Amino acid sequence: MNVSEAYEYSVLFLKANGVDEPEFKAKNIICEIVSIKLGQFDFHKNDFVNTKKLADFLWRLKSGEPLQYVIGKWDFYESEFEVGQGVLIPRPETEELVDEVVKFAKTLNNPLIFDLCSGSGCIGISIAKKIPTSTVYCIEKSEQAFKYLEKNANGLSNVVTLLADINDDFDLPQADIIVSNPPYIKSNELSSLQKEVQFEPKMALDGGIDGLDFYRIINDKWRTRLKKNGRLFLEIGNDQGESIKDTLISFTNVTVKKDIYSNDRIVIAEND
Repeated sequence: MNVSEAYEYSVLFLKANGVDEPEFKAKNIICEIVSIKLGQFDFHKNDFVNTKKLADFLWRLKSGEPLQYVIGKWDFYESEFEVGQGVLIPRPETEELVDEVVKFAKTLNNPLIFDLCSGSGCIGISIAKKIPTSTVYCIEKSEQAFKYLEKNANGLSNVVTLLADINDDFDLPQADIIVSNPPYIKSNELSSLQKEVQFEPKMALDGGIDGLDFYRIINDKWRTRLKKNGRLFLEIGNDQGESIKDTLISFTNVTVKKDIYSNDRIVIAEND
């Protein structure tokens, strides 16, 4: 079976089994099997496709497993990150959080940055690559996610990976910037999430009864780890814009910014 035939078959199979975005997903899995970039697809239509691997990928997609887990990687910001079961999948709106941090970090000399609840490391590593004079501590408590974090950070001398809970006590220097995309889904809403999202680790999604548990930890335990005039950058749920202001009482000038979909998404706060 060649690429063209495999694509037609895959689209039909995914459509018949109610999988969304069948064309996009079919193209992605075939490019992964053939080891080509998406932009090269049209130039490799006669290449041979391993049908056993194709069948495995298709059945995993049929089961509801996210495309990113199936192919084992995903693009974020300007890099490709390894992902798989046990780690949160990088999302495009989070790139806007990175943009905000990079913009501020460029005004600093050799900034020290903490990326809390780092997961795959997509936030901290992207910042470290964009600001090579920075030192970025990526902190993650899940051993499964930490394996991906270490892989993704491999070879970056300005990234330090720590397997730890952000609720722990740390002996770290004060940072210029703290950034985090912590769990923020309300516990009672987890079961209503779409099937693919439910494949992602509950630990990376569950923010407690009101979705704000981790923001309270950051407010209570991390302000003193931020330098005077340092900045806090957070991703939040689209219904948490007002409640986050009542949560981050240790910080000043708490600002909520909207994402590309016009939802409340990014919080910027100061430590005066």
